[in-house]
Amino acid sequence: MPDENHTANTADNAEGQHVPHGDTESSPSPEQALRQAELLAQEHHDAWLRARAEADNIRKRAQIDIANAHKYAVENFATELLAAKDSLEAALADQQSDRETLHSGVALTLKQLNAAFEKSGLKEISPIGEKFDPHKHQAISMVESDAEPNTVVATLQKGYLLQDRIIRPALVTVAKAR
Repeated sequence: MPDENHTANTADNAEGQHVPHGDTESSPSPEQALRQAELLAQEHHDAWLRARAEADNIRKRAQIDIANAHKYAVENFATELLAAKDSLEAALADQQSDRETLHSGVALTLKQLNAAFEKSGLKEISPIGEKFDPHKHQAISMVESDAEPNTVVATLQKGYLLQDRIIRPALVTVAKAR
C-alpha cells in the first residue's frame, strides 16, 4: 500500500506519471506578477488606442461620405436634365424648321423634362377644385364663383413637391362667396 504522504504530495500528469507538487512549486514573485500585470495593461492600452483610431477613421469617412452626398445629391437629376437641355439647344440652333416641327420638338423636350422630374420624385401640385391649403397654395386673389368658398378655382403658377416637401407653393385664385 502506498504511503499516504507520498500520495498527497504527487499529482498525475498527462502521461499518468506521478509528479510531485507542493513546497517545490512556488507562486510568481510580486515583481513577476507586477510585470505580467503591466504587460497585460499595455496590451489593453494598445488595443484601446487601435480601437479609438479606427473609430476616428470611421467618423472621418462618414463625414466625407455625408459631404459628398450633399455635394453630389443632384447628380442623378442633373444627368436627366442634360437630355432636355440638349434638345432645347438643338431647337435653337435649327434655323430651317417650321413652326410645327419646332412645336413637336418642344413637346418632346417637355416630355423629357417631366420624365426627369418623375424619376427624381418632383411632382406638380394641381389644386383646381381642392380646398385652399396655405401649406400647399399661395392665394393671389379671391373671385366670386359658383364654387364652394375657399376652393381653388384657377392656378396661375404650378406648385411643386419634392418627395413630401413643398419646394414651391402653387399660386392660385380662390373662390369667395357671392
